[in-house]
Amino acid sequence: MKRKYFGTDGIRGTVGESPITPEFVLRLGYAAGKVLTRTRSGGERPAVLIGKDTRISGYMLESALEAGLAAAGVDVLLVGPMPTPAVAYLTRALRLSAGIVISASHNPYDDNGIKFFSGDGAKLPDKVEIAIENELDRPLACRKSLQLGKARRIDDAVGRYIEFCKSTFPARLDLRGMKLVVDSAHGATYHIAGHVFHELGADVVEIGNKPDGYNINAECGATHPAALQAAVKKQRADLGIALDGDGDRLLMVDRRGKIYDGDQLLFVIAAHRRKRGRLEGGVVGTLMTNLGMEHALGRLNIPFARAHVGDRYVLDMMQARGWKLGGENSGHIVCLDQHTTGDGIISALQVLGAIRAANTTLAKAAGTVKMYPQVLVNVRARQRFDFSAAANVKKALGDAQAALDVHGRVLLRASGTEPVIRVMVEGKSRVAVKRWANVIADAVAKAAP
Repeated sequence: MKRKYFGTDGIRGTVGESPITPEFVLRLGYAAGKVLTRTRSGGERPAVLIGKDTRISGYMLESALEAGLAAAGVDVLLVGPMPTPAVAYLTRALRLSAGIVISASHNPYDDNGIKFFSGDGAKLPDKVEIAIENELDRPLACRKSLQLGKARRIDDAVGRYIEFCKSTFPARLDLRGMKLVVDSAHGATYHIAGHVFHELGADVVEIGNKPDGYNINAECGATHPAALQAAVKKQRADLGIALDGDGDRLLMVDRRGKIYDGDQLLFVIAAHRRKRGRLEGGVVGTLMTNLGMEHALGRLNIPFARAHVGDRYVLDMMQARGWKLGGENSGHIVCLDQHTTGDGIISALQVLGAIRAANTTLAKAAGTVKMYPQVLVNVRARQRFDFSAAANVKKALGDAQAALDVHGRVLLRASGTEPVIRVMVEGKSRVAVKRWANVIADAVAKAAP
């Protein structure tokens, strides 16, 4: 069934524009509460955890959600700024009915969104999202006073999550003698990430850890690594770790300032687990995964499969195959033996554990991955724009694929989180890849409304 509001990662948009308005989010909270009260067994009142990132609009949307849920008879637990994966963990650990995150992830501060986790810490099943959408079409109401939900704050949420992250790092290892620069993107990990790595023994220098409501993801974090590269060189650090605004993406930088994306980091984790006999099955990537990563896994006889872009599709394929490791080149890495969802801090710990156990460097651990040049261009367009029907776009795609032949790939897709069409071209020649990416992007721009 086609969704009206939910995308690949919840509901997202510009604050003040439909659907990210106080009135809609109030109705969303009520609709979600109604669905939860219907599915709750045993007659107990459902309880939902709400976390958020550091955007200024989070205060407003948090209040609207809380009111809607309470009106539906659902208790609310508030944790304030918390990473998306922390909400997933706490929802499961506290045996709650659901978790809700107010965040637009890597988007700028004037966007925001709402995403849900089920009681087991996983993304909501499709049927539940559809049930919530159906409930949104019904009038907003309110239960009698005796049945209204209550709200309270969880004061020890940060400490609980820090300990959980640390528990995923091998007990026999530590990070003593390692200097790390940690960039929290002025986002939801600003008061968490540095503590995790410091408490495991690292000398930590923090940047991007002073949110003001407006600077989330602004020229920092996983989507803007230049600040981290400069800081690593200035501090003469061993490694740099960059997270995004809600803490589920990871990018790393070595002492020379070289960037390692999700594909390379996923390979390091997979190769280490294969060597230790701990890799269950293979690795799931996406249509955007670099060919070099696929070939490197193949040389180790590690099975590889591609899912559609989006961590929910990666997770679906992992579960269908019984595999424990998957991710995206954007830095979403899912280690199902450690967590139910992608987690930037935990993914970084898996990489650090791999290189510490092997007494090597990130450069050497990832060195066997020979990445193909890949260019990604975003073209602003209506999210539901059907680019496949445009004749000039079809011609540009055909010409590009013919020129690249079997040594390259062309991928055109609508983003599930932003109003853009993503143009990706990959091949052996960087010059050719860049040229064809621009040709296709120009064709899309001319055809897009």
